[in-house]
Amino acid sequence: MTARHTAISAIAAHRVAKTQDYLEHAGADIYGQYVFHEGAQRQYLAKPIFEKLRRTIDGHEPFDPAIVDAVAHGVKEWAMAHGATHYTHWFVPMTGSTAEKHDSFLNPTGDGQTIAEFSGKNLVQGEPDASSFPSGGIRATFEARGYTAWDVTSPIFLQVEPNGVTLTIPTAYVSFTGEALDYKIPLLRSQEALGRQALRVLRWFGNTTASRVFTNIGPEQEYFLVDRRLAEQRPDLVLTGRTLFGAPSPKGQELEDQYFGSIRERILAFMMDLDRELWRVGVPAKTRHNEVAPGQFEMAPVFEATSVGSDHNMLVLSTMRRLAPQHGLMLLIHEKPFAGINGSGKHNNWSMATNDGENLLDPGNDPHANAQFLAFLIAIIRAVNEHADILRASIADAGQDHRLGANEAPPAIMSIFLGSQLEDVIAQIEQGAASASKRGGDVELGVTSLPVLPKDATDRNRTSPFAFTGNKFEFRAVGSSAPIYWPQTVLNTVVADSLSRLADDLDKLDAGDFEGLTTILSAIVKANKQVLFEGNGYSEAWHAEAERRGLPNNPTTVDALPALTTPKAKDVFSRLGVLSERELTARADIQWDRYIKVGEIEASCAIDIARSMVLPAVVTYLGRLMAASSASRGINAICERVAGLADSLVDAIDTLEHAQHTAHEASSVQAEARAVVTEVIPAQAALRVVVDELETLVDDELWPLPKYRELLFQY
Repeated sequence: MTARHTAISAIAAHRVAKTQDYLEHAGADIYGQYVFHEGAQRQYLAKPIFEKLRRTIDGHEPFDPAIVDAVAHGVKEWAMAHGATHYTHWFVPMTGSTAEKHDSFLNPTGDGQTIAEFSGKNLVQGEPDASSFPSGGIRATFEARGYTAWDVTSPIFLQVEPNGVTLTIPTAYVSFTGEALDYKIPLLRSQEALGRQALRVLRWFGNTTASRVFTNIGPEQEYFLVDRRLAEQRPDLVLTGRTLFGAPSPKGQELEDQYFGSIRERILAFMMDLDRELWRVGVPAKTRHNEVAPGQFEMAPVFEATSVGSDHNMLVLSTMRRLAPQHGLMLLIHEKPFAGINGSGKHNNWSMATNDGENLLDPGNDPHANAQFLAFLIAIIRAVNEHADILRASIADAGQDHRLGANEAPPAIMSIFLGSQLEDVIAQIEQGAASASKRGGDVELGVTSLPVLPKDATDRNRTSPFAFTGNKFEFRAVGSSAPIYWPQTVLNTVVADSLSRLADDLDKLDAGDFEGLTTILSAIVKANKQVLFEGNGYSEAWHAEAERRGLPNNPTTVDALPALTTPKAKDVFSRLGVLSERELTARADIQWDRYIKVGEIEASCAIDIARSMVLPAVVTYLGRLMAASSASRGINAICERVAGLADSLVDAIDTLEHAQHTAHEASSVQAEARAVVTEVIPAQAALRVVVDELETLVDDELWPLPKYRELLFQY
């Protein structure tokens, strides 16, 4: 029996083990137990220290250095009471993953003993090596110094493992020269930029009580789970996170019976463990369900402040990776792990709110409130239209090149879906003041035992990259593996730019001059209405229409990345204090380099599999066919077909190797990336066509790779 079939037999015999007492470990009992939250702060800090820290966390005043040692002592006592022996500064360098260096609390006393120490300096600042993380040229290899700085706004938490506990301090990461080396610092800067400009607009509308505006997010995380015993037999899944080869399964997602279906026991066990572990570290995991594709699932949290929600999404991914092997599963968060079925995104639900609880994207109940809502809405429309190219670049990635444009993933063309009601209001504003609104009405279900349901003001459009969904926008274009700090940074920045210009215009008007406001908003709509689109984003007609409207269409990462280094991009990021030109250019350079490296890894992996696994299986099968060929005309025909494909396989391998060499010889990083798109990827796709056809012909006992029908349905 082959390894594939042994794994399938083991899967059939798999039984779910009980991992936790679900009555003892209920959500309310365990939520936040590993977080230094307000309750723990109150318990372990003196009242004056606690109150000062809370004012900083709530955004009312800067952190007071005078309290740092007292806070550090309280944090240490709390952590050690939970069994912590080490602490770490947890940060997000531009690798796409989190990073951490652990230090023990214990220090020798000189008499053969030790004492637990954790100073204010240990809490506030760390010094990791800055030379080995991507910096885009900001740091040379020999320049190693970098600093991590405590992000007071993001909760300290504990990483609890079977063999120990680590105090974990969310931090920002900065170079010796003071330049941002991570995703956190630009996000925090963009939050402040947006908040400043939004407050200027609110002041014109007479709001004198709000002191802070911030953004919230609720990222829906899609992912695949496959049996680990099968996945580990596929070098492509292990090394690249996606299947480089694989013939379609006889059944895919055609019946759509996976979507919202009953969750299999084994998967539900994973989800239940995931929820409990996330609740313990304060992640408000809310929703879990089957997604459309077989083997695909989704979790979604409750809305949180963007910086905290971004940190929590990284915790979601790391917790998933840790728990999946415990359930004999492999987690796949690549944007397109399987060809021909849905890929995975990270739908970022985004809104703006004041510190006194007002959602600025919530339509009001009176003309004044609605005018304010429309002002913010129309400012966002302008931001997306004028900076569509930068927003597209913010979600660009090698995985996204396989995902965007089909199977419920939005196209590469940035557009906004508002729904018919708001679209009608915006059309009226273009001509002057809006005087009417389409009413929602009721949805009559035709069944007397069911209640009448109120109809939402907007429908949903799964092909829209940026859709309004009632009181928030859903940035659907973000990829499943992406650290969401960066697309949120870009979104905050371009909206801040538009709000700044709106505030400048409002400052020229008298307070309450709504006729003047209408004139301003009407002009913005006229200049930016081309970004509004209600229809099917996949259709060829929309692509032609988008071109006619002048909307950018950058289908690949290589097409999208140049937008980050245009004079327009450099101006908006530097003017608003989010990124200097050098910091922005560094991020673009890192993305260029990453794209090339991903292309190289995938091509090399494809060659290795094709040459060392597929070709030997084909040769063995061909030998069997040739031994029996004289006995059957049909076998002779199959033999000729397989022999022809074997020749094509060898040729395709050679062609892909040649394409790799061609890319390596390019004169610049950008030229090499373009060669990956024009030479390497097509050659790799051609190799896949041959391998996938051979999969349908070669004896199942000989085929070395677990097949789609097994990966997607055996778990």
